[in-house]
Amino acid sequence: MKKISLSLLETISLFIGITVLIGLLLFNYMLTPVSYKEKWREVEIPEGSTFTDSVDILKEKGLVKYGLGMLLAGKITMSDKDIKAGFYNLSESMSPVQILKKLIEGRTIQHTITIPEGSELRRIKKQFIKTGLLDNESWQIVYNEEFLESLDIDAPSLEGYIYPDTYKFSKGARPETIFTIMVQRMKENFDESLRKRADELGMSVNEVLTLASIIEREAIYDIERPKISAVYHNRLKKNMRLQADPTVLYGVKKRWKRIRYKDLKRETPYNTYRFKGLPPGPIASPGIKSIRAALYPSDDDYLYFVAKNDGWHYFSKTNAEHTKAVVQFQLNGVNKFKKN
Repeated sequence: MKKISLSLLETISLFIGITVLIGLLLFNYMLTPVSYKEKWREVEIPEGSTFTDSVDILKEKGLVKYGLGMLLAGKITMSDKDIKAGFYNLSESMSPVQILKKLIEGRTIQHTITIPEGSELRRIKKQFIKTGLLDNESWQIVYNEEFLESLDIDAPSLEGYIYPDTYKFSKGARPETIFTIMVQRMKENFDESLRKRADELGMSVNEVLTLASIIEREAIYDIERPKISAVYHNRLKKNMRLQADPTVLYGVKKRWKRIRYKDLKRETPYNTYRFKGLPPGPIASPGIKSIRAALYPSDDDYLYFVAKNDGWHYFSKTNAEHTKAVVQFQLNGVNKFKKN
C-alpha cells in the first residue's frame, strides 16, 4: 500500500512539475519576441480565417517562432475566436502576447479621410485613390443604381450624400461599408427635425441637398447662407431660372477657373441658365450650415446677388438694381459675367 501511495504521489508530483514547466515555457514564449530589431511587416488576416490560419500566416511572416505555443495560448485564454480580420502593421520586436492583443482588439492599419464642405466626388475620389483604400473599379459603386437604392438615395450618384467630416477606415474595408458609413453620417445630421421641415416646404431630401450644395459653393461667410437660400427659394416660387454659376461649371467636363459665355449655352441638365428648377442632384457635399440654410431661408425678397470680389455678395430685389451692381462689382473687376 505504501509503495502504491508513493507511486501515485510521485506521478502527481511529476504531472504538476511538467505542467508548471510547460506553463513557464509558454509564459516565456509569449513574452519573448522573435527579434529585438524593429522590422515591420504588413500582415493581412483575411475574412473567415481561423485562429490556426492566422497563426500560420504570422509564422510564415517570421513574426512568431513556434505556432504551437501561440495556439496553446489562444486556447488557454479562450481568445482564439476573438481575432479580427484586416491588415495589420506588426514588428518582429513585438512579443506574441502583444501581437495577439493587437489582433483581438482589431487595431488594423487605418487611413484618415477628411471631406471638406463643398467637396465634389472627383475630389473625394482622389483622396481614396491616393490612400489605396479604393481603386478606379471599386470607386464606380458611387454610381451603382442598386447600391444607391439600398441606401434610399434617389439621385444619379452619391454626389452630395457624403457628409463632410473626418473618417478613419481600415485598410481593406469594403467599398459598400465605406460609403454606407459616410451616407449614414449625413442621415444622422440631416435628422428627423430637418426632414420634418423639408416636408413642410414640400421638398424631398434630394432637393434639399441639391439646393444646399449650391449654397455651399456660393457662400463664404455663414451669415450670407440664409440670404443666398432666399434668392433661390424666391426664384423657384416665381418659376425663374436659378442662373447659378456653380451648377453650370459642374456640368462642364473640363472645369475652368471662371465661367465662360459659351458655358452658359451648354446643353447639360445642370445648366440652370437654360433649364428651370433645381438640377437632378447635388453638385457637392454640403455642410450642416448650408443644409439648414436651404431649409430656413431668410425672410427677404431678394431675387439677385452678385459677388463683390471680397467674399461678400450684394443682394438686389430688382433687375435694374442688380444690373447696376454688376457694373459696379464685376465689369470693373476681374469677372465680366454676372453672378445671379
